[in-house]
Amino acid sequence: MSLVSAATLHRRLLFAIAIVSYGLVFTCFVLFEVPGLGIGHFFYIPVALLALACGTQGGFLGGSLAAALYALAIVVTPRLPTRDVLTAATAIRFVTFSSCGILVGWFANQHRRHVEQLRNLAERDFLTGILNTRVFDEALARRCAAGGRFLLLLGDMDNLKTVNDTHGHSAGNIELRRLADALGRAIRPGDELARVGGEEFAILTGGRIDEAASLCARLRVKLAAQDLHMTFGWAAQPEDGVGPLELFRKADDRLYAAKLISRNLRAVQQLAGARQ
Repeated sequence: MSLVSAATLHRRLLFAIAIVSYGLVFTCFVLFEVPGLGIGHFFYIPVALLALACGTQGGFLGGSLAAALYALAIVVTPRLPTRDVLTAATAIRFVTFSSCGILVGWFANQHRRHVEQLRNLAERDFLTGILNTRVFDEALARRCAAGGRFLLLLGDMDNLKTVNDTHGHSAGNIELRRLADALGRAIRPGDELARVGGEEFAILTGGRIDEAASLCARLRVKLAAQDLHMTFGWAAQPEDGVGPLELFRKADDRLYAAKLISRNLRAVQQLAGARQ
């Protein structure tokens, strides 16, 4: 179960308990309340539960509901004088119940916001905002466990060291962010993109082994059009392995071979140019 679905289930459970609690407190008030006993104070419990489940607005509505039920219980309880409904105490109860709900709901909203920020920090690369290595490893493991066909692409930025040496690391960081954004736009819906090293990115995508080379070529062309240059390696499940380590090794081997070929080609071109 994902964190999101678990949180949703938790909020639904709180909501259900709150509704049941309203009914229990109202019933106990009608059956057992006598002047001075104070069973109505237990309405604070469902108000707080509803605020935790639904936030600030839910807390206000929960407080209003508690005040209304309190007044209704006074009317239907024969042991209590009905005139007690038409007093300043009713307004005070409305203010206190709704204020309690608003405060607890505000705290719940802040807590959820902070948890979401912490979750993003734990799952996202600090520089580019895409998935980090830990989350990507988990995604790769899930795909391997599922046993379907998919491709693992590893891409290495070609000229980051040159950019860092020439313009400084801040310029290199800008290029890495540009590259991450460009890759995010180039991949298909459902693909998973992560930064798995200083200048290395990884993509999980559906596809067959005979599609891998052409997919890498298309990505290179799209990136080159934005003056971004990457070399890719790839691995396919099940042809290249059925486990994360096997696939990473195979993709890294192909990436290294592609980098070596590219360097040799540039060296030959430079030598030919010098001779001319």
